[in-house]
Amino acid sequence: MRDFSNDHSALALNTATLGHNLDGFGAGWSPEQVIDGCAARGYGGVVFWRREIGANAIAISERAKSAGLKVAGLCRSPFLVGPLAPKDKDAIRDDFRSSIDMAAGLTAPILTIVVGGVEPGTKGMRDSLKLVAERVADACEYAEKVGVRLALEPLHPVYGGDRSCLVTVRDAVDLCNAVNATNLGLAIDVYHVWWDTDLAAQLKRAGENLIYGFHLCDWLSETRDILLDRGMMGDGVADLRGIRHAVEEAGYNGVCEVEVFSKDNWWKRDPNEVLDVVVERFRAVC
Repeated sequence: MRDFSNDHSALALNTATLGHNLDGFGAGWSPEQVIDGCAARGYGGVVFWRREIGANAIAISERAKSAGLKVAGLCRSPFLVGPLAPKDKDAIRDDFRSSIDMAAGLTAPILTIVVGGVEPGTKGMRDSLKLVAERVADACEYAEKVGVRLALEPLHPVYGGDRSCLVTVRDAVDLCNAVNATNLGLAIDVYHVWWDTDLAAQLKRAGENLIYGFHLCDWLSETRDILLDRGMMGDGVADLRGIRHAVEEAGYNGVCEVEVFSKDNWWKRDPNEVLDVVVERFRAVC
């Protein structure tokens, strides 16, 4: 396992850690401020959300490159199924392709996919996952043409109804195998997988060819808001080093992306403090 105690060049910031994925939260830093703040502290990469980029993908990409920072990914695809997805399948396809185009403009190698919840009119996960497979397969063909890889992110089962009918790494690997596209893999997020006692075995199934990303945060023992009360690394109950060991044993050696949704704590702090604490915790507990 890599030693990060004196080296955080593999550290990437997901801008959700500063509250940038939702209106009304965070200090409102521009992408340029985020890039400068990360570069000044020796971060290796940054991951933006679509709402921050707008029509400025190419300019932001160039700014990151000039600062010596890699745009490591883009969040995220539209929901593909479920109650929060667009009702029209053509609208889903068009928005999915727009998100792929944005990733390509950013020169972000990975677009994260959060698939959406149980499709209205169905029960359980199976029918919804079949729809996901169809829509992802179509997107893979489009993404391959512009050099973007797609990373399925299984979410914690608590989100199964509305945000993700994909709730285990096992099902994510199965879905990748079913679609069988060379540019489809997984994003492994500590918040969503820390509880899974079968995780190491499923990561071995995935192997280095399917693991595209690794996301860090923590699960607080007394979580007050399932969506917006994640812990900073070291503040919760997740076995961070154990999970990273399993991810790297499976062959992953890419960036570690810190993604902390925290409306009542970290999003209320000065971004400079947050960026400093992320570096400290990454070196100390991850």
